[in-house]
Amino acid sequence: MSAKLSLVSSLLIGVLALSACAGKTQYRSACASEVDAAWTELSIADAEGFSGTVSYSKALGLITSARTMQTVENFDNCYRHAKDARFYIRESRKGQ
Repeated sequence: MSAKLSLVSSLLIGVLALSACAGKTQYRSACASEVDAAWTELSIADAEGFSGTVSYSKALGLITSARTMQTVENFDNCYRHAKDARFYIRESRKGQ
């Protein structure tokens, strides 16, 4: 009985480990495309005034954080940070 329980437990742990690895790549391509788009859009010359420069700085920090998360394969947070960075890039161009 205990050998059967041990086998079932081992199989369950294995299945959970594999499903965790599979879920990790879900945002991989979205992360890469958002980070690339944010880097392309980022330009200090397009920032309007002091508020725009502040938004530009926030965007740069978020892109840096997104790149770091991409490196450690934390793709969902990478995607979120890159998306937020693009928002701040748009705000910097409006001077907000």
